[in-house]
Amino acid sequence: MTQTIAPRVRPLVLLLLAVTGALLAGAAPASAHAALTGSDPAQGAVVDTAPAQVSLTFSEPIAVSDDSVRVLGPKGERVDKGAPANPSGTTFSVRLLSGLPDGTYTVAYQVVSADSHPVAGAFTFSIGAPSETTVSVSAQGSDDGLVGWLYGFGRYVSYAGFVVMVGGAAFVLACWGPGARVRPVQRLVVTGWLALTAATLGLLLMRGSYTTSGKVGDIFDLSLLGDVLQTKSGAALVSRLLLLAAAALFIAVLFGAYARTASAGVPDDGPASATASDDDSDPAPADGKEDGDDKGADSGDLTFGLAVGGTVVAAGLAASWAMSEHASQGLQPGVAMPVDVVHLLAVAVWLGGLTALLVALYRAPAASPVGRDAVRRFSRLAFGSVVTLAVTGVYQSWRQLGSWSAFTDTRYGQLLLAKIALVAVMVAVAFVSRRWTQRLADVRIPVEAEQEKQPAGAVPAEASDAEKTGSGTGQDAVRAAQLARQRAATEAARQKRLRDADPNRFGLRRSVLAEAGVAVVLLAVTTVLTQTEPGRTEQDARTAAETSASASTGTGQGSGAVSLTMPFDTGGANGKGVVSIDLDPARVGDNDMHVYVEGPGGRAVDVPEVKIALTLTAQDIGPLPVAPDHVTTGHWSVSGVQIPMAGDWKVEVTVRTSDIDQVTVSKNAQIG
Repeated sequence: MTQTIAPRVRPLVLLLLAVTGALLAGAAPASAHAALTGSDPAQGAVVDTAPAQVSLTFSEPIAVSDDSVRVLGPKGERVDKGAPANPSGTTFSVRLLSGLPDGTYTVAYQVVSADSHPVAGAFTFSIGAPSETTVSVSAQGSDDGLVGWLYGFGRYVSYAGFVVMVGGAAFVLACWGPGARVRPVQRLVVTGWLALTAATLGLLLMRGSYTTSGKVGDIFDLSLLGDVLQTKSGAALVSRLLLLAAAALFIAVLFGAYARTASAGVPDDGPASATASDDDSDPAPADGKEDGDDKGADSGDLTFGLAVGGTVVAAGLAASWAMSEHASQGLQPGVAMPVDVVHLLAVAVWLGGLTALLVALYRAPAASPVGRDAVRRFSRLAFGSVVTLAVTGVYQSWRQLGSWSAFTDTRYGQLLLAKIALVAVMVAVAFVSRRWTQRLADVRIPVEAEQEKQPAGAVPAEASDAEKTGSGTGQDAVRAAQLARQRAATEAARQKRLRDADPNRFGLRRSVLAEAGVAVVLLAVTTVLTQTEPGRTEQDARTAAETSASASTGTGQGSGAVSLTMPFDTGGANGKGVVSIDLDPARVGDNDMHVYVEGPGGRAVDVPEVKIALTLTAQDIGPLPVAPDHVTTGHWSVSGVQIPMAGDWKVEVTVRTSDIDQVTVSKNAQIG
């Protein structure tokens, strides 16, 4: 009898749309996992003499290329020379041209963090005094454009393909041997292999552009591809491709020799083997001897060999992620990488096996339905996976967060809380599925009972008519073939109706569908987590940045606003008065300044000009000019006044009351 594949059903279409939507919704550019924690000169600093080099320090080891850092002068010209020097894994420097003039300089950098993500940014420093600059550095990094989006989507597809391929194969080997003969299950596993292979090839091609220019045209640049192959990430992708070749051989044996052995051996659940289609059954021995024991032994040996080989290949594929991403850097990498491999395998067995079960419940032929025993075996396998995920997840959470506050203060912690909530929902739905499994009926007896109602040799009326007219002509042969296909479709529909008549099976299908829907969102959150800066790294970067800022300022952040009042007398008519300066918050960085001028009677008066200069004599910095804008009578203000360093600053105010009458008064203030 020709095996008929059941037509596609709406829930699977909706699930496919949900998968696509969840992956697209989570497709955000990869976050940088190394943060700039310090530089020399510091960001916003004003130095008296031109430095010989610029040094950058990051929170974790980074990789640099010849053009990783550019230093641009006030007019946009390059003032750096030579390739960056890398004295340590986290700090590198670039030399500057000699004799640089005063003004504001821009430092633009783009490096690759040790966990494979590009990091880009820019800052400024000034020589002598700040000045206007024509430099405009785009905030978009190489991972923000179309290439970055495609690379992120490729990562999602690779994770989904790995989960479906490994989990589907595990479901067949550990839970439902006859499923190796079911075409929808075969297509599911093969589709996972194709998705992972295609995504890996795409990631390998895009890697060079993703970490450098971000241009689509550079995807097929062979020189960039050659550079990628020299990196840790490139080696991981090539290793994944080699392991996928071994996975292809595993799949061929699983759906070839193993499928034949499994169908010829001991029945799995009763229905799956007892109602197997005739074309998939092995013929009886010619000598009439039973060979079930020999075939059972062969099936056991093949199952054991496939289980060992599949585990090795799956672990190797999981290691290709662990060796190049979060687990390979930071705290305890020697422990974190094996734990990450186990964690990924548990995710694949649980979520991928759940997907295979869903396909089996909805798409398996009516003659070979998935039975109660197979569902129970998967329930036990899924429970073990959840326990493994809990143990490894606790370790990973401690390693990546480091503190309870990181759960709410960092994006990684917030995503992790969402993942924990989704896992809890999945476990709750799985409990409902387990209850339906306990009630699940064996569908073999109803099917056989229905078959007994119809004589063994009975054929539909259409087939009888065709036989009466004869089948000698070509037209009659075509008609007979059409009637045979109709008869097969009718029989498949009848068996499907009988199979689905069990209300417990219907409830199980719905609960597994709900569980798979939650799993889709869980997979999306998990893949986004792999691209998000770990909470521990983010908090360490903040602490390092604050420490660096404090070290450069000397005394910390300051104690609040400063108010200075200075009397003046220009010597001309109406030349006496009082000028007041308010500086808020009076610390290193941006400040707001307000200037007030009052006449002899305390009345606000306007004067032709007011100028301010700031000087830190102890460090030979300044004078830094400040030009406030007139606001109203007797009031001037300016925002963004840069104080590069803490100390005892002299504030000088020049007041001009006429074309020839002016005076400069000053007062010291502790800033920062």
